[in-house]
Amino acid sequence: MRRFIIFLTAILLLAVLCSGCKKKEDVIKIGIAGPMTGAQAKMGMDFRNGVTIAADEWNSRGGILGKKIEIVIGDDQADPKQAVAVANKLVNEGVAGIIGHFNSSCSIPASDVYNRAGIPMITPASTNPQLTERGYRGVFRVCGRDDQQGKVAAEFIINKLKIKRVAIIHDKTTYGQGLADEFKKNLGSAADVVYYGSITQGDKDFKTVLASIKEKKPEIIYFGGIYPETGLLVKQSREIGLNVPFMSGDGSIDPKFVEIAGEKAADGTYLTFSPDPKNIPAAKDFMGKYNAKFGEIGPYSIYAYDAINILLNAIKEAGSTDGKAVIEKLHSMEFSGALGKIRFTEKGDVTGSPYVIWITKNGKFEEYRKP
Repeated sequence: MRRFIIFLTAILLLAVLCSGCKKKEDVIKIGIAGPMTGAQAKMGMDFRNGVTIAADEWNSRGGILGKKIEIVIGDDQADPKQAVAVANKLVNEGVAGIIGHFNSSCSIPASDVYNRAGIPMITPASTNPQLTERGYRGVFRVCGRDDQQGKVAAEFIINKLKIKRVAIIHDKTTYGQGLADEFKKNLGSAADVVYYGSITQGDKDFKTVLASIKEKKPEIIYFGGIYPETGLLVKQSREIGLNVPFMSGDGSIDPKFVEIAGEKAADGTYLTFSPDPKNIPAAKDFMGKYNAKFGEIGPYSIYAYDAINILLNAIKEAGSTDGKAVIEKLHSMEFSGALGKIRFTEKGDVTGSPYVIWITKNGKFEEYRKP
């Protein structure tokens, strides 16, 4: 009897273990990485929301390869070291691909981990050129690059605004400094850079730096950084009587920027970003679903939505979650997304430059139209 009980217990245990194994095999895990907490959590939540809509759509149609999609969230807190830890955790979780990270300073070191594991990574938002310049075949982005938006910003200041005196600030991050340097490089000798300096991301008082800039009498201030610091810089510049316009990149085009700066102070700020999705027919369905479920769409929600759809379509076409097979499909296919047709270059960048100029008016962002 005792042997029978031991035998029966072993059989039951094996059945439980097999049941767990089967459950694991019934899902395809996709990792989503970005700042889910901290000062930049808004961007991470925008990622998550866009991805959630896509995953729900696929699961409502039966999933992919006969399996449901399971989203695994990784919070890198906009910190490069944390991003590496998150990357290792997601790899160990057995994800088939990564949507993320947000910050270039996080995406670059995290991509080392994904590259070693042979897992494809598609970032919706990391724009530093170095990310796709290292020969990692499995690294992609659905956004543009800083050498593209730096050029667009410089040409706008030179040719449209006819400005000759420019101050440049950055936040010392891979993204912020990289963007500021690309902007400065593209200005060339067409405008005088009367100030070039930095602040520290996370600081709250920038009046000393702004006072130094005020003495240089710039006609515009360019900032390479993210919306929390952009908002404070604009707000505090007005408080000390520095009333020249600001310009920044895609990391600042978020309603939180206006909230921090104040509507009156924020008005007249120029930004570089992709065209308004409201004017893209393919984006209409996504935007309707997003507004109904989450409210106002975030700047990179639609990019995250396209990124996961691209990844899942590549898995479907590969007929497998094998990283190498999926990566080759990502390189060879053209994808139809909410932002339109997307194809990757050999480096993993999107073909063409997606950037246009935006301006802040009455607390809202709109594409710039010259009066």
